Amino acid sequence: MSNKSPPPRPAPRLYLATPVVDDPASLLAELPGLLAAADVAAVLLRLKQTDQRTMISRIKALAPPAQKAGAALLVDGHPELVARGGADGAHLPGIAALKEALPSLKPDRIAGVGGLTTRHHSMDAGEIGADYVLFGEPDAKGQRPSSQAIAERLDWWAELFEPPCVGFAISLEEAHEFAASGADFVLVGDFIWADPRGPKAALIEADAAIKKAHATALADQEHGWRPT
Repeated sequence: MSNKSPPPRPAPRLYLATPVVDDPASLLAELPGLLAAADVAAVLLRLKQTDQRTMISRIKALAPPAQKAGAALLVDGHPELVARGGADGAHLPGIAALKEALPSLKPDRIAGVGGLTTRHHSMDAGEIGADYVLFGEPDAKGQRPSSQAIAERLDWWAELFEPPCVGFAISLEEAHEFAASGADFVLVGDFIWADPRGPKAALIEADAAIKKAHATALADQEHGWRPT
């Protein structure tokens, strides 16, 4: 891993986390329209815990519409189901889970990781082969760092390391802030699905917010580089 240099990073893209999926029918009906409306790079499928056969069938149902729209489908946990369900990869909850899953996912599938509580853990994840690192998700007790601390971690990572970084945003304001801080992707989920206008309007708004934040950050950076 090495220090970054120009050209600047491309505009961040959305990473859409689904609600916890039990019956996939409603999500199947809604997903194609959502993915057509905004620049979504990947979908994180959060599955309700049940028997493996049922979970595999739900992955098999939801992977094709995501992939047809050009988005990768990642399973939240359950790396052992990824290949059998036709998903593109898995999101792992920490270094130990990442190490355990890498042999089954690499080289053909994506292995992303969160649960990185220290900078040292983050660097370890990058060195052992994580395809992205996620900062800002709640822990098992629902606690998470402040948005400022998450933004600082994203900025640190974006300046120094090659693997993409993802900011876990719980609001439109955080999505904007994390994009401005150097996130390659912004993970959005519950606040999108809970929006009274519907998820499509919320997703379009989030997409516009991260693109605007990135453009503003670039303009400020370019201004700072100009001789005085």
